[in-house]
Amino acid sequence: MDSSYSSPPMGSGSRPVSPEAFMEQMESQLAHAYAEEFVETLREKCFEKCVTKPGSSLGGSESSCISRCVDRYMEATGIISRSLFTKRS
Repeated sequence: MDSSYSSPPMGSGSRPVSPEAFMEQMESQLAHAYAEEFVETLREKCFEKCVTKPGSSLGGSESSCISRCVDRYMEATGIISRSLFTKRS
């Protein structure tokens, strides 16, 4: 048997999945993983920067700091994404 042959991905019910459906599923899983990583990074970076003495609730200055931090991080991520996609075109 040819070693370069690979069988098509199997879906639920052990039916072959089309390459397009497989790619859509992979893209969806990657987008979900990226979103989780993005939120975790935001949480870590902004929490470390803004919450110096953790307590049972956020103070007003901590809340404002976190809000500004998230806004800046999202803006920077948007700039980077636009730059990457513009260079590919």
